[in-house]
Amino acid sequence: MNLIKSIPAAWQDAVTGLASEPKIAELEKFLCAEVAEHAVFPPPQSWFFALETLPPDDVKVVILGQDPYHGAGEAHGLAFSVPKGVKTPPSLRNIWQELAQDQGITAPPHGNLAGWAAQGVLLLNTAFSVRADCAGSHGKQGWDLISNALIEYLSRTQSNIVFLLWGAHAQKRAKLIDAHRHCIMQSAHPSPLSAYRGFFGCAHFSQANAYLQLHQKTPIDWANA
Repeated sequence: MNLIKSIPAAWQDAVTGLASEPKIAELEKFLCAEVAEHAVFPPPQSWFFALETLPPDDVKVVILGQDPYHGAGEAHGLAFSVPKGVKTPPSLRNIWQELAQDQGITAPPHGNLAGWAAQGVLLLNTAFSVRADCAGSHGKQGWDLISNALIEYLSRTQSNIVFLLWGAHAQKRAKLIDAHRHCIMQSAHPSPLSAYRGFFGCAHFSQANAYLQLHQKTPIDWANA
């Protein structure tokens, strides 16, 4: 297993410095054992799906999640998203509820957010894998070296990206982002445990589009998930 070489070519400049990091070698060893002994979601070929579909130059918005869904068939490499035909998870239902309040958008009959990714929304988890039915099980094994490097790279090489940081876990990454070059929006997490503490009513979707338009970028059609 070579995680760094598995990252899509368009993102290699962000991670080449990690190839010799001992923590990456430890992560690879850990993941090899996990895949051999347990069900791991999403499957390894989908770990970097969010990066495969969206090169750095095309990123307009970053929505930062924590780790993939840990139920069978749910995770497919895009944060907060599930494949078509899979029941929409609670956090995503709350995202649609906020979109309805913010922009009058009706939720689609599925939870697949690939349509957002196609428009420039990077749906990035800070950990790229999880053991089945064990939330957060891979979160402290070294994935953050990669996700942090990707965020830093975007901050350094791009301009006028909107970073949506929902919840304390995502907000810890604010220090990696140049607030003079980009727009950082923070709120509570859309989880049912916290959405009422400030996610509902945050209007991040309309504000993100206003910022993009201000900087001569095409806004996101949030209804086209």
